[in-house]
Amino acid sequence: MIKKYSIKEEFINSRLDRWFRRNVGDAPQSLIEKNLRRGNIKVNNKKAQSSYKLTLNDSVTIKNLNLTPDKNKEIKQKYNPTKKELSSSTSMFIENNDNFVVINKPPGIAVQSGTKSRRNILDILRETEEFNNFIPFTVHRIDKDTTGILIVAKTREYAQLFTSLFRIRKIHKTYIGIVLGELNKNKGTFIDDLVYYEDNKKTTLKAITHFTVIDSANNYSLLKLNPETGRKHQLRKQMLLHGHPILGDSKYRFTNNTYSKSSRLMLHAYSINFSINKNKYKFTAKIPDDFEKVIKEKYLRSSLL
Repeated sequence: MIKKYSIKEEFINSRLDRWFRRNVGDAPQSLIEKNLRRGNIKVNNKKAQSSYKLTLNDSVTIKNLNLTPDKNKEIKQKYNPTKKELSSSTSMFIENNDNFVVINKPPGIAVQSGTKSRRNILDILRETEEFNNFIPFTVHRIDKDTTGILIVAKTREYAQLFTSLFRIRKIHKTYIGIVLGELNKNKGTFIDDLVYYEDNKKTTLKAITHFTVIDSANNYSLLKLNPETGRKHQLRKQMLLHGHPILGDSKYRFTNNTYSKSSRLMLHAYSINFSINKNKYKFTAKIPDDFEKVIKEKYLRSSLL
């Protein structure tokens, strides 16, 4: 089976592998490279490298390429960011170097594409100037409705490095959250066994989170949360477990309780720090305006941070 594509103006100067993912299908870099070597992907009837920069009316020929060896596996289609998203993406970047970026993730957007939402940070980053000639590698995640610090590696080497640092707990994160109720202590540690279910299998994992009360007023509290472990939905599950659900959490909340309602989840990844080759890094993400607005509405003081 042979398919032919003619390159349109919008893809001029795009890398061949990036164009492939956007227009043909999601495939590992190794699979693209393998088919380029075999001549199953050609440009103007000639073999090309994945880094080849496309020009107007280039002819890309693809033959005998099967991206779905598992018929039951759902194919993930790439999200094509809008011009508005790309033009505003620059404001997300806190740090940008040859090895990784740090961004302040906005609310309502997933880190990776999923079954419920195709719109995601990684696909947007792929098309930005900051990732020209680079591929974004995820090294950790924050929830779709959580805002703030997110590290994205530009190389496989740094992706592996960050993954190792997270695993041995050498990356330290601080979250800011607005919760229901006033805590009995100004600081402390939550240690819990969290239960998870996957494919009808029950798993129990220990979760450790250190907390500090920044301010409390009128049955609300502004907290600083430092997770020592990195469990899925850890902060949201633990805060509900201890009777202080995070404001705006539609999943981990008290039922029929109007006090826990908000326009969105009031959880922000505020800062992160780590060391690489004896170089110390610390990054802070500005608290979103709508988050600050809720802080003021609850008569809490973020100035005490």
